[in-house]
Amino acid sequence: MPKPRVAIIMANLGTPDAPTPDAVRRFLKQFLSDQRVIEIPRLIWQIILHLFVLPFRPKRVAHAYASIWQEDSPMRSILLTKVKVVQQQLSQEYPDLDIEVFPAMTYGNPGIQQVLDRLAAQPVDQIILLPLFPQYSATSTAPLYDVLAKWIPTQRNLPGLSIIRDYYAHPEYIDALAKSVRDYQQQYGVAEKLLMSFHGIPQPYADKGDPYPQRCRQTAERVASALNLSDEQWAISFQSRFGKQEWVKPYTSELLAEWAAQGVKSVQVMSPAFSADCLETLEELAIENKQIFLNQGGENYAYIAALNEQPEHIALFMSLLRAQLNTVSHHFAQS
Repeated sequence: MPKPRVAIIMANLGTPDAPTPDAVRRFLKQFLSDQRVIEIPRLIWQIILHLFVLPFRPKRVAHAYASIWQEDSPMRSILLTKVKVVQQQLSQEYPDLDIEVFPAMTYGNPGIQQVLDRLAAQPVDQIILLPLFPQYSATSTAPLYDVLAKWIPTQRNLPGLSIIRDYYAHPEYIDALAKSVRDYQQQYGVAEKLLMSFHGIPQPYADKGDPYPQRCRQTAERVASALNLSDEQWAISFQSRFGKQEWVKPYTSELLAEWAAQGVKSVQVMSPAFSADCLETLEELAIENKQIFLNQGGENYAYIAALNEQPEHIALFMSLLRAQLNTVSHHFAQS
């Protein structure tokens, strides 16, 4: 009997193909055309997007990407490394299953739609989708559901499907975040404040029921508890605002300016919303917000890297996937 075929899709948000205005324009057009991301009525938003956003924003964003670009986009490089390591470990651990792990992006390359098209051409018995967003949001995780929902009606022989919605309070995730802080502080010392900065969403999205801000706060509270921090030693904030509407508060940039004005001299910042370092962490947090803090009188500012390819991060993914694969393995063993 052939081994049951299992496809695991590890998916992140996306990145341009190059740090150039043209590549960034293509990426932003796809990303900002998604009504999960921008809920303004489509016709109105398309006019704004094509007349005011895409003609001007790509050049500024490309310059920011160029400041962090290496051989490739950090987000894509980290994703490919994670996929390789997880593939190796799962193949060893589940010899009774034919497992293939795919990297995917909601926007840009490698695209989630291309992965699904490949799976349609080479059918599998089970698909496990692992969105690499620790905290579910309709603006980040849900678009992956949308792609799957459009793909399903086009398939006659559907595989089993499972989605790991998020892992914002998973003990291994919290422990890995806390360890990253301890390791950093063991080498560089402890700052007056630890700031956990999460990617923001517009406040109206939260008002309509998006659970993301609540999940972020629960993550932050658990990390603070694991580190035995007092209320005065840490805070949560939200970054990466776009447009003029109100977003979930407090804003990272404003809180850092307030702290510096109040006499806080040292800050360490982490971003538990990101499973991989990217533009929002390496440029916005590590560079742009550092200047805001220093310009207002702060003296020492440090960014603590995302979990990226750390062994504890890989171990978390393995635990999440084992919970799915053990069921799949048992099911086919009984067939």
